[in-house]
Amino acid sequence: MAWALSIALLSPATVLADNAAPAGEDKVALPEVVVKGAAVNEPTTEKSGAYSTRKSASATGLDMSLRETPQSVSVVTRAKMDDFRQLSANDVLANTTGVSVEKVETDRTYYMARGFDIINFQYDGIGLPFTSGLLYGDIDTAIYDRVDIVRGANGLMSSTGNPSATVNFIRKRPVYQFQASSGLTLGSWNTRRLDADVSGALNEAGTVAGRLVVAKQAGDSYLDRYSPGKTVVYGVIEANLGDATLLTVGHSHQKDDVTGGMWGALPLYYTDGSPTNYKTSASTAADWSNAQTRNERSFIELSHQLNEDWQMKSTVSRNRSAWDSKLFYVYGTPDRTTGLGLYSYPSLYNSVNTQTMFDLSASGKFTLAGRKHDLSVGANWSKSNMNDISHYGVGIGTALPDISNWTGNYPEPAFNASIDGSDYEDKRTTIFIASRFNLADEFKLIAGANRTKAETKGNSYGVSSAKNASKTTPYLGLVYDLTPYVSTYASHTEIFNPQSEIDASGKTLDPVKGKGDELGVKAELFERKLNLSAAVFKIRQENAAEQAGYIGAKAYYRGIDATSQGFEFDASGELAKGWNLSAGYTQLSLKGSDDKDVKTYVPRKLFRLSTTYQLPFLPQAKVGGSLNWQSDIFRDEGSGNIIRQGSYAVLNLMARYDVNPKLSIALNLNNVSDQKYLTSLYWSQAYYAAPRNGSVTVNWKY
Repeated sequence: MAWALSIALLSPATVLADNAAPAGEDKVALPEVVVKGAAVNEPTTEKSGAYSTRKSASATGLDMSLRETPQSVSVVTRAKMDDFRQLSANDVLANTTGVSVEKVETDRTYYMARGFDIINFQYDGIGLPFTSGLLYGDIDTAIYDRVDIVRGANGLMSSTGNPSATVNFIRKRPVYQFQASSGLTLGSWNTRRLDADVSGALNEAGTVAGRLVVAKQAGDSYLDRYSPGKTVVYGVIEANLGDATLLTVGHSHQKDDVTGGMWGALPLYYTDGSPTNYKTSASTAADWSNAQTRNERSFIELSHQLNEDWQMKSTVSRNRSAWDSKLFYVYGTPDRTTGLGLYSYPSLYNSVNTQTMFDLSASGKFTLAGRKHDLSVGANWSKSNMNDISHYGVGIGTALPDISNWTGNYPEPAFNASIDGSDYEDKRTTIFIASRFNLADEFKLIAGANRTKAETKGNSYGVSSAKNASKTTPYLGLVYDLTPYVSTYASHTEIFNPQSEIDASGKTLDPVKGKGDELGVKAELFERKLNLSAAVFKIRQENAAEQAGYIGAKAYYRGIDATSQGFEFDASGELAKGWNLSAGYTQLSLKGSDDKDVKTYVPRKLFRLSTTYQLPFLPQAKVGGSLNWQSDIFRDEGSGNIIRQGSYAVLNLMARYDVNPKLSIALNLNNVSDQKYLTSLYWSQAYYAAPRNGSVTVNWKY
């Protein structure tokens, strides 16, 4: 489809549609096409240059402004991603209010918000929780218009998960007037990247449009032996089947090729309890370590405008993710004097996860008691199959030299010592309803519910994955307009997540329950170009599985509770002409059922700031910076061994100059002060973040 689209965009019909008629000839006026069906799609942010958006349906499925949404929502626009070269989901989320990115390895990542794991990533509002609770590989941002982050429980749109956040990636869509752009980036450690994006009408009538986005990146890294690369291709076609019906078909492909990636990371303390302090470039990867990740995402959407007030939309999605790797894990605790005490654990790992999803929804307005109200109803069904296998290498437990100056020289073993793996299937069926009642000019009540049945069957590494649960989760919000631009709100949301762990009696634990209560105020200032919000929240997760002991060789679990409460500020948009801002501050406490601190690796305070300014005396130039700060964290390993990471701030700078309306040059400098810090304490191992680095990008657009 990508090849067909690229050819079609260069077809004579497209050229004729965009070129002016030669002198002396009459210009051909194309018929006007009114695309009513597109109204159900999310508003775009590209070309706006804005750091915010007016509306988002990511929290409720209802078409509402951020001020009218009774929940904390942050939006990362195309402009912000471009300004700060946020090329991956990690880059985006590491600069988002209230979110911490836990990079436990080079190619596997956890995400946290309000003290709990984020496991719900969606694409245009549709998705399933992570199969393993974390992300394998990378998500490139080249194909997305914006990213919405809804913090707290999100039972209406996610059905199952944690009361942390839902991340919704909004794809780029075709435009009907021809446009094209490309970019070439050269960066530290021999990093090279090429981007291209072309879109336009595919027929003379202007009723069919297509878009093709490609990106290719390669290079080395600050880490010894680590060289990441990726290829991204996205094609989408949009066809107006009539005045009220819109068909969209799209497919994205991303392949990550990595050599020298780490499985696990560096040991963090010596046998005497003192902390290790390796070089920033230190790696435990063997010189033969490698991994390939492939993600294929296909979707078909059909939207239809029933009348002036009502529209329907159906979506079928098919995702396939595969991971093939040869990995080298290092375990043990080194001696401070000799560096010895570490051992090898090689493995060959393959996995395939396929997901099929179907979603049908209708939204519109109805009249009750003389007032118009909004309603959204829908149903969705999904099935996910996970198959993976581990081939363990010969030589597990071989003693290793001091890794301080290790070159990764370890003979590649035969991977036939033993095998193990998983084979299980998840099914979910959901129906939901949400409505916004206009109780009065100033009062809006948002009420809804989600009924979900979740079932899993199969086994994972010799343990049954079987679980079966059904639950109705409510959503309730109240918004009061103090002025046409300032609102206060209160909301209660819930979510649940089935689990397969068993207790001491052999009974499967009940599902995890998550509840969130939030009270806040939101404002739209400066002609609605700046969105402000402040909120206090209390999140409770009940019955999460925690290992409690063993009966023979079989582990059993107990359900524990945890409560997160705190406050949050968020700002995004335009402060003045040419001055954009995105900022947020989060502070929370996280306690267990015994009122003691839990998850001490989660920072209790986070500050995010990104700002750019177009110079009034040189309007072709834009300068900016971002600052990310987090408070100190620690991890108690027992026996008096406590791992600590002090608070730190990371400063990034950018500058761009428009040579002419079509050509621009951008400079980005990251970690300006060359801070040395650990990427995470989520696990008992970690590695160091990238030191000072930079890039230069040349962009061309038509």
